Amino acid sequence: MLGLTAKDTTLLIIVAILTLFAPFILNPFPTDSAMAQFNAGYPDLMQRFVIFGIFAIGFNILFGLTGYLSFGHAAFLGVGSYSAVWMMKLLTMNVIPAIVLSVIVAGLFSVVIGYISLRRSGIYFSILTLAFAQMSYNLAYSVLTPVTNGETGLQIALDDPRILDGANAPQYPNLFGTEMNDAVTMTLGPWAFTFSVGYYVCAIIMMLAFYLSIRIFRSPFGMMLRAVKSNQQRMNYTGLNTRPYTLAAFVISGMYAGLAGGLMASMDPLAGAERMQWTASGEVVLMTILGGAGTLIGPVVGAGFIKYFENIFSKINDSILHQWFSFMPEGIEDLLVFLVHPFIGKGWHLTLGLLFMLVVIFLPGGLVEGGQRLSKMFRRKAKTSDEKTDGKTSPAE
Repeated sequence: MLGLTAKDTTLLIIVAILTLFAPFILNPFPTDSAMAQFNAGYPDLMQRFVIFGIFAIGFNILFGLTGYLSFGHAAFLGVGSYSAVWMMKLLTMNVIPAIVLSVIVAGLFSVVIGYISLRRSGIYFSILTLAFAQMSYNLAYSVLTPVTNGETGLQIALDDPRILDGANAPQYPNLFGTEMNDAVTMTLGPWAFTFSVGYYVCAIIMMLAFYLSIRIFRSPFGMMLRAVKSNQQRMNYTGLNTRPYTLAAFVISGMYAGLAGGLMASMDPLAGAERMQWTASGEVVLMTILGGAGTLIGPVVGAGFIKYFENIFSKINDSILHQWFSFMPEGIEDLLVFLVHPFIGKGWHLTLGLLFMLVVIFLPGGLVEGGQRLSKMFRRKAKTSDEKTDGKTSPAE
């Protein structure tokens, strides 16, 4: 179906189901319960899941297939955001032109950076991309203030021209008149599920981006990129010029990042220089490695994992901990709160760092490898139980 193998089609269907039914899946606890703290089915967070999923999918096309580790991909995220906001200021508040422009501008920007950076490989390539990203950040923060509005950030205003919208220009990003922040809440007993227009726009785009990444992974182009990762020097010795392939991968990856930046601006029409900082580039590296670099669904899993920790664990404070441990004697309750305190709230990075260390040490293939190990273990147990039921043993090979 759609040019995919049965296995890839099944994976795409699973991703589509999980994405479309996320408002139900991410709200497992009743709204008024103590565990509602861990619900993640609200529009702002779900949008971050899919937008950063797109960002990580694109980064994985470069890093997962070619092995080129970029520390500057946040530059394309920021360029995409600025382009989208300028489109909404000058032309229309409809998000489609803004998203298209963000992809085009990020693609052109990545051609320039990629052409220069790909003259080197390994750590030198990584440092070059980091340097370009920091240059872009400083330009956006200070030098190009008339274009980026500096540290305040670029945002829409009432007196913006918006040529296509005319006198009755809407004041919020929309899709042919339907605003991105429109939402419907459905109540089922103690549960409340919110369905947002903005989330489903992002979700559909993410599924299309995921489908395109599958086609790239399975194409001859994708096989060539794997060969580059395996042994680029040997390919060069055969007379094959690998630079056009790596540059194409870099540009495609940059366009994915621009798409993510355009979607961020479409959901919240504000673009700031902080999106270009090296920390944002490092975050997408963590997402890809944590989920499983070189796998199809790994970057999406890693993006969801990190954004969940960032938004859920960072909100837990001492008062919530005291509620959790209130059933214990006062001395033990205070001790437990004291021990857990460094790992929640502002210290959520410590928890994430420890989990990242455990994954890298015990699951080098990321969380996807952990899922594969569990699947194999359950299949082995099921096979063993079937053999015991049959009373037969298979001959040794």
